[in-house]
Amino acid sequence: MSPISPDATAEHASTHHPHVADVDVCIIGAGPVGAALACRLARGGMRVAVVDKAALPPMEHPDLDGRAYAIAAGPKEFLESAGVWDLLPATSCPIEEILVTDGRPGEPASSLFLEFTRADASQPFGWMVEARALRVALNKCLSTTPGVTVLAPAEAKITRTAQNAHVQLQDGRSFNARLIVAADGRRSRLRSEAGIPLTRLPYGQTAIVCAIAHEFPHDNSALEHFLPAGPFAQLPMTGTDEHPYMSAIVWSDKDGIAERFAALPDDAFAKQVERRMGNTRLGRVTPVGRRWTYPLSAQYAARYTDTRLLLVGDAAHGIHPIAGQGLNLGYRDVIHLSPLLLDIHAQSKDPGAPAVLARYQALCRPANMLMLAATDALDRLFSNNNPVLRLARDLGIAGVHRFPALRKAFVKHAMGL
Repeated sequence: MSPISPDATAEHASTHHPHVADVDVCIIGAGPVGAALACRLARGGMRVAVVDKAALPPMEHPDLDGRAYAIAAGPKEFLESAGVWDLLPATSCPIEEILVTDGRPGEPASSLFLEFTRADASQPFGWMVEARALRVALNKCLSTTPGVTVLAPAEAKITRTAQNAHVQLQDGRSFNARLIVAADGRRSRLRSEAGIPLTRLPYGQTAIVCAIAHEFPHDNSALEHFLPAGPFAQLPMTGTDEHPYMSAIVWSDKDGIAERFAALPDDAFAKQVERRMGNTRLGRVTPVGRRWTYPLSAQYAARYTDTRLLLVGDAAHGIHPIAGQGLNLGYRDVIHLSPLLLDIHAQSKDPGAPAVLARYQALCRPANMLMLAATDALDRLFSNNNPVLRLARDLGIAGVHRFPALRKAFVKHAMGL
């Protein structure tokens, strides 16, 4: 039997797959940021292709898996404008109060604290959305928004020139795009292929992420409790018939130790969670669903652009989860990018032009670097047991608590408004 030529392979593939038309923007990665961007641009009249190496429907997990996102007010508005928010299959839980405390495991929190209350904002600080619920909404929006072509599962080879970008799929199909958006995560292949340098800052910490049921209602209140080994966060979630009072937790501890805690039996794990709350306001807790562990590090790309390419979300930056801003930072990228591209499209101009890419980087990178520096400094200041630093930081958070104008400024920035 003679070997099949590449041309014959391509011809065979094309008979089994519909032709892909050229697009304005091709987004590599259908995660929360890339998928939402695709929907927003398409709603504005642009032709968009989304390529992801994973099949999208299997990403819709039917069972509670313990993971949830804290979506700030600005990103929520973006998800509404993209048509995603109204497709959420489950009710999101508003975060209306945030208590910030400092302490040690098994001890009451310091009497010096910072509390953001309903009086500090005209709307909730954010909304807790289950990861599976957001995935379902994104998948539905991608499949029903005119102008979006979803190619998943698919692998793409990208060739970029000053004139355009060429996308070659493994199944033989190909198409052109005027702009490539890398939304392919922390280990972005497109970023590496473009030769964009990456700086990584390891923390020696691992985060445990899971859901808990608890004895008393959370009253839509969140907790950020700073401990010597890393911060412990409790975030309010919408309950279920089986567990009417539920929260998500993000518990950071030293590498190696965190994995051992995550592997504990339910009763022992619950006791360790209770020891890290700093108070008894939620009563007894019960772990619900799976526990996830994630090694923590910050990282940042030296630049966000290359020829006909730009980076968004985790491909551009990654920060410590200490302030719950990781995903929101990615959404801020596309909040700036969307009107820029839609304005260029309305003028029938080139979305991949160097001036457009430079404008995007100028809008996003400085603010993102400030957020990275702030979260890095917070973790290094609070994740230790130095008595002098403990006193200084306790006085600092208590000082912010005493000034309503300062609290409101913090809140407005964190909400992305």
